Amino acid sequence: MNWIKNFVRPRFRSLLGVTKRDVPENMWIKDPESGQMVYYKDLETNQFVFPGSNHHHRMPAEVRFKTMFDGGEYEKLEAPIASVDPLKFRDEKRYVDRLKDAKAKSGEEDSVQAGFGKVNEQAMVIAVQDMGFIGGSLGMAAGDAIIAAMRHAVANTSPFVMFVASGGARMQEGILSLMQMPRTTIAVQELRAAQLPYIVVLTNPTTGGVTASYAMLGDVHLAEPNAQIGFAGQRVIEQTIREKLPAGFQRSEYLKDHGMVDSVVHRHEMKATVSRLARMLTKSPAYEAPLGALVLA
Repeated sequence: MNWIKNFVRPRFRSLLGVTKRDVPENMWIKDPESGQMVYYKDLETNQFVFPGSNHHHRMPAEVRFKTMFDGGEYEKLEAPIASVDPLKFRDEKRYVDRLKDAKAKSGEEDSVQAGFGKVNEQAMVIAVQDMGFIGGSLGMAAGDAIIAAMRHAVANTSPFVMFVASGGARMQEGILSLMQMPRTTIAVQELRAAQLPYIVVLTNPTTGGVTASYAMLGDVHLAEPNAQIGFAGQRVIEQTIREKLPAGFQRSEYLKDHGMVDSVVHRHEMKATVSRLARMLTKSPAYEAPLGALVLA
């Protein structure tokens, strides 16, 4: 028995008030491209962009709101409560249990959250899809949240911005999930009828039924660097057409070159880009940053 290991260290820990539970499991995160280990707090400060490779890591919805809204202040929009497990679906585990686990892990009711606030002094509604909630899948609750957020934008005559990240429709809700595609499309038409800008930001990944509906109906489509964007997966397409697809297929840069994405925007420039587009589309005066916010090169 090692008395240093089994007595001294626990004694010091108890004196300092440090327990294993106080140390987060994700203190360090590995860059999937370069293999570099980055301290979590440093990554969070850099808007979840790895400094070495410029890889855009998955960004929590709450952090996304704080980086977009002025001063990180916004009103969280409540979504209607959807029916839970209408089909009584079960695969490896019951769908109701999957929902319960996802809610406990994320602290949210479903995969879409929305907020209302000011972006560079312009009122705006922003909705964010969270990949951490059952793969950002589109179900009834998510559809209701998107529709409610879009109608809030109409009621307040403000631009609407959608940050999309999803694996597609939620299979546990069957046809009820697929019905969210036309429902959200109608809500987009309500924005159009009110002559309000609808700006879509495609993040990694944006796939499936989401791509076949509101994700591709924006007035302007922005994308984060190297984001995967498509309907079916690359392997499925290759097996169907029996051809090898080109390098970078379904990545944001490739889609920009082929006219499906208007611009690939770095996360650090996203707020300024969205603000500029919203002001152009609403014919509002250009935003002038306060003198204290200017950074001289």
